[in-house]
Amino acid sequence: MKEINAKGLACPQPLILAKKAVESTDEKDFLVIVDNDTAVKNLEKFAKSINLDFKFEKISDNEFNVFISKNTDTELKETAAFCSIENSSDTVIAISKDFMGNGSEELGKLLIKGFVYTSSEYEKLPKTLVFFNSGVKLTCEGSPCTDDLQKLKDKGVEIISCGTCLDYFGLKEKLLVGEISNMYTIYETLFNAEKVINI
Repeated sequence: MKEINAKGLACPQPLILAKKAVESTDEKDFLVIVDNDTAVKNLEKFAKSINLDFKFEKISDNEFNVFISKNTDTELKETAAFCSIENSSDTVIAISKDFMGNGSEELGKLLIKGFVYTSSEYEKLPKTLVFFNSGVKLTCEGSPCTDDLQKLKDKGVEIISCGTCLDYFGLKEKLLVGEISNMYTIYETLFNAEKVINI
């Protein structure tokens, strides 16, 4: 049985680790250790989606053992290998702030970190990530997202940050990932995209 210790990892990291293990190894039985009920429910949904056997046991309020197993009805989906931008869609993701959603900004910062991480691990890549207003902070020194943004860049995703916005926040010299852009290029990128997702 392959053991995956996902305690302390924020959503959706436990699910992504389990998915990678199931799809990339010949092992049939897996134990995923998580520390919250949401992770258990996400793993259950994943298991049911590809006909894995699923059960879990609650060890304590912050520890759950999740058991998933392949069987004859399991429908494994291959994990795509990304080598270039040709494997992506013509989708542009526009990120206008350094947190996600409305309400709690503290929660929003956790959510945007999870969103960028998921983007770097998902089977389909966007063509471009556009950062403007306080969103440019995510591409700069001190951001918790730079490692995952670099993964996206290495896979061929274009990452551009508004130069005016970087200047406004005094971050132009602290840009770590991607290129400095201008409003003309940002407009052109958004206008010509097949689909734009606004975050």
